[in-house]
Amino acid sequence: MAASSPAVELAVGDRTVRVSNPDRVYFPALGATKLDLVRYYLAVGPGIVNALRERPCMLHRFPTGIEGDKVHQKRLPAGAPPWVGTVRLHFPRYGLHADELCVTELAEVIWAVQMSTVEFHPWNSRRADTERPDEWRIDLDPMPDCPFSRVRRVAHVVHEVLDELGAVGWPKTSGGRGIHVYVRIPPTHGFTDVRRAALAFAREVERRAPSDVTTTWWRKDRDPAAVFVDYNQNARDHTIAAAYSVRGVAEARVSTPIGWDEIDDVEPGDLTIATVPARFARLGDLHAGIDDAAFPIDPLLGWADRDERDGLSGSGVPEPSGEEPDPI
Repeated sequence: MAASSPAVELAVGDRTVRVSNPDRVYFPALGATKLDLVRYYLAVGPGIVNALRERPCMLHRFPTGIEGDKVHQKRLPAGAPPWVGTVRLHFPRYGLHADELCVTELAEVIWAVQMSTVEFHPWNSRRADTERPDEWRIDLDPMPDCPFSRVRRVAHVVHEVLDELGAVGWPKTSGGRGIHVYVRIPPTHGFTDVRRAALAFAREVERRAPSDVTTTWWRKDRDPAAVFVDYNQNARDHTIAAAYSVRGVAEARVSTPIGWDEIDDVEPGDLTIATVPARFARLGDLHAGIDDAAFPIDPLLGWADRDERDGLSGSGVPEPSGEEPDPI
């Protein structure tokens, strides 16, 4: 057995983070190591901190690299230094709680990578009031036979509807085959209302692009070539990869902020830990201004009321709890 490589100590702001096994290969197809992953997150530091700041964060950990087992971890891994921030969340269905990572500085991100985290999945609410989201998430999720050209078309429809509402959308690649769009909202409503608003918006997009879009709840009933506008990502404790989060796929893709003018040209497979640092150095954080304006969701709740009067209440569509007893 080859000897393990010596640990590396890194200065990250005012902290020192020790990275053990820096030469462990995390992405075999690329030969990219744990230290390569650390260097990626250091390169996009302001962006990943902006995406995670003050949010409860579930970690997707790969202790032996992406070809090994993946651990979805809510509770902060054991052995955290005292400066790693957390927020306590409660899961009434199971009578449990979890102290989740809550990032305020880059060293906390790097410590989580040291603990084998590849992906960061934050809540759409913040520590000040975890039950009131301040982020509405539009997830354009392509079904198995859906080409990316269709995702692009639907993204333009999303942009059109947001513009008509006077809402600012902040797009990013998912790091997979989809596109996410985030909208800041005032933290004045609970998860149920934000999900209702998201569903009403999704149905409006479906009305405008019925051959491209589905909002059908049951996967087996969806057109396999459509884009599912996944409003469920706004339910409590449902999370998606943060802006600048690496994804646990062979190419080490990154969920990358993009401009609306890039929608027709972006190729998600080109945005990886090897290419995004130079892009970030050139363009900075394209989501840096996301907190500058918040869109009140009241018009969308009006749409939801209209849909419910018209019999589109989502009857038979359960609201997912997102609560899992293990591993919390």
